[in-house]
Amino acid sequence: MSVASAGNSTTTPSRDAGPLRVMIVDDSVVIRGLISRWIGAEHDMEVAASLRTGLEAVNQIERINPDVAVLDIEMPELDGLSALPQLLAKKRDLVIIMASTLTRRNAEISFKALSLGAADYIPKPESTREASAADIFHHDLIQKIRHLGARLRRKAAVASPPLAPASPAPAARSPVARPAAPAPAPAVHAPSSGSLSTRPFSTQAPKVLLIGSSTGGPQALMSLVTELGPVIDRFPVLITQHMPPTFTTILAEHLARSSRRPASEAVDGEPVKAGRIYLAPGGKHMRVVRSGADAAISLDDGPAVNFCKPAVDPLFTSAIDVWHGNILSVILTGMGSDGMRGGKDIVAAGGSVIAQDEASSVVWGMPGAAANAGICAAILPLNQIGAKVNRLFAGDRS
Repeated sequence: MSVASAGNSTTTPSRDAGPLRVMIVDDSVVIRGLISRWIGAEHDMEVAASLRTGLEAVNQIERINPDVAVLDIEMPELDGLSALPQLLAKKRDLVIIMASTLTRRNAEISFKALSLGAADYIPKPESTREASAADIFHHDLIQKIRHLGARLRRKAAVASPPLAPASPAPAARSPVARPAAPAPAPAVHAPSSGSLSTRPFSTQAPKVLLIGSSTGGPQALMSLVTELGPVIDRFPVLITQHMPPTFTTILAEHLARSSRRPASEAVDGEPVKAGRIYLAPGGKHMRVVRSGADAAISLDDGPAVNFCKPAVDPLFTSAIDVWHGNILSVILTGMGSDGMRGGKDIVAAGGSVIAQDEASSVVWGMPGAAANAGICAAILPLNQIGAKVNRLFAGDRS
């Protein structure tokens, strides 16, 4: 894959080997220093540049030629949201991770950045002196850089396959037999979703739709819910998206607008009814419990599960006690394997799992884990999941 340089017709080849080059853009010298040290400690990434403003990044992007940029929102001279489209205009395959503090304004800006081409966002801790907050920021940032950067390189490899070497002239061939070529190194990502087997859908009619997602999830969710009106009107829909507080508040508002149905952060103890979307609030696990003959929300402030809070597995597993095998669960794009264990439990109880396919996922971690575990009844592109879900809730079992 090549990247067009602004103002001329030359191209710069994308790197397909060596450490990921990361450009850090933040007006805080403390944050720049922290991120630089973390990246420097990783074998598969390196600091390409550490800059104070978005203007410096825009002016130097072609010289630096990074693979990934960690871009602060609030900076002097040129803020992150203004710098974002200018950076992508000069290097269209640049992976940009927006970094912001947990304010409503910054959460809204982060969602806007996703619509403008940012690959993901990451919340910065209010104070790096809080060890737990700094540890989470460290873990999440490194994982996002690694997984999003790896996806970029896989796309580049598909777009620009290596040329076969020319055959040497007969006179240049050695009469000595050559040893067999070594076997190729194993791929660093999961097998293609097209090569994985699936199981039949459950014969039990679903009574609830559960969705889990992470990296790339907000965009995927907003696209998916636009197609789910017939399901939402007749059945409850519960969603866990890996996301911090404040950000889930904004996401719920976006889901309500996209679906044209009520959507909100779940409230502890509220009944679960058809006709609305319940979103796990940031910082708490969402479970469901029996409440007489009905179901109710139960929020849990316990430890992180799969490094996440909220996590998908608690929702999936808890739903079995309420709906038994009458569950349809969907696992969308995201890092890690959250949702796979809960999905196994749902299948064992008689329910079904659909996973987003690799090609349409921002990161094929969560859906890939489910697909490779053999628990999926279908592995589909995002643009086919909504129609399939509608058919299943309408009575189709194929």
